[in-house]
Amino acid sequence: MSVVGIDTGFELGAAPSGPDEISRRLEAMPATGHVWKLVILLSLGGCFEMYDLFLTGYIAPGLSRSGLLSTTTQAFFGFSGIGAFVAATFAGLFVGTFFLGFLADRFGRRAIFTYALLAYTTASVIMACQTSSGGLLLWRFLAGIGIGVEIITIDAYITELVPSRMRGRAFAVNQSIMFIAVPVVAFLAWWLVPLAPYGVEGWRWVVLIGAAASMIIWVLRLFVPESPLWLARHGRTADAFRILATLEAGGGGAAPGPSASPPRPAAQTTARVAFADLFRPPYVSLVVLFMVFNLCQAFGFYGFANWVPTLLVEKGITVTKSLQYSFIVAFAYPIAPLLAASFADRFERRWIIAGACIAIIVFGMAFAQLTAPALLIVCGVLLTACNTTMSYAYHAYQTEVFPTQIRTQASGLVYSMSRLSATFSGFIVAYMLKQAGVTGVFGLITAAMLIVVIAMALFGPDVRGKALDTV
Repeated sequence: MSVVGIDTGFELGAAPSGPDEISRRLEAMPATGHVWKLVILLSLGGCFEMYDLFLTGYIAPGLSRSGLLSTTTQAFFGFSGIGAFVAATFAGLFVGTFFLGFLADRFGRRAIFTYALLAYTTASVIMACQTSSGGLLLWRFLAGIGIGVEIITIDAYITELVPSRMRGRAFAVNQSIMFIAVPVVAFLAWWLVPLAPYGVEGWRWVVLIGAAASMIIWVLRLFVPESPLWLARHGRTADAFRILATLEAGGGGAAPGPSASPPRPAAQTTARVAFADLFRPPYVSLVVLFMVFNLCQAFGFYGFANWVPTLLVEKGITVTKSLQYSFIVAFAYPIAPLLAASFADRFERRWIIAGACIAIIVFGMAFAQLTAPALLIVCGVLLTACNTTMSYAYHAYQTEVFPTQIRTQASGLVYSMSRLSATFSGFIVAYMLKQAGVTGVFGLITAAMLIVVIAMALFGPDVRGKALDTV
């Protein structure tokens, strides 16, 4: 399998189109401070999405203690257990990525970046006020829809603002900043879940604090421009070149000179890619590969991330101690991607993903066998580091292989498989935990990670150093 793309419209002696010229200049653009500032701003917006996503595992002991949900259920699809809460989250994420991925392609990265965050923040506030398991699951599902749209929008946004030679580092930094939210939510859960400040259960405070802080998005959006490539692909060439000039001049250097001939309108050179085209050559092989990848990777990532406190409790550690240990493990989330930035652009994405998955298998099985708290924490930190390394690599990978005009819809389509997988993984992990304990859970994760390693090693395309829409 090889990387595929669309006809870029370059012909001998012909002037390049607006989108092609913008792609060329983005690729030649230096790694200016202005570009890194945009990556950081987008990542700060993503912090609240990560906070909301990861609170699933950290407030689980509080939901169980409050009587709203139980740790395990008698029925496989038990809608009164923590597994149902995890499933509701990822069912919403599936709807957001599979059905609504087109929104950012149609209305722009900037608008959807803003309004998706507002939507899931509103749903989270309402969820925090629920007193029944049914209401809790419904509003968690609706919050998940907004999170799903936000995730794929940020991925496409960053992909289109940075040249290929720094895209790996940009995603590593992006994940590092976004994952700062994980130790924050872990600390708040450790502190608040055992308590009931002012008579309000601690898990509700954890949800409400994140929702209140997310309103910073209204400030961030003022400093983030629309994607020049998206504008050009939608016929707004003048706006695209104006923003591009700002990006090029952001570091104080001179912008690259324009082409000898003026750019042609995008409509003359850019072939449209319909959603149905993704299921035909040359895209179908990529779609199938990344669908299989996402179905399996979710077991490795969320099978551990969403169940850390609960897995520790099952190993005989008290709720308070499990939250304390989970808080320590959570520090690996922002630190590991930052360390990975040192090699993010030195190796192909597929080999980084495959290597991370092999390490997940090793440290996961060790976690299942150990009982000493110190060793559990070390294994938890290493597992988390491997998961986040895999995460930054595939978030870049599955957006850069698809064309700009359908990037969020295509990446949303394949990414939705991880949401679907994670929806059922909540029930499957709960079942395995009941039937085979922690060892059974990591046996399941091992099988999923082996499939990822084989798929990436045999069929993963090479993308390093290739410009968007011209690979």
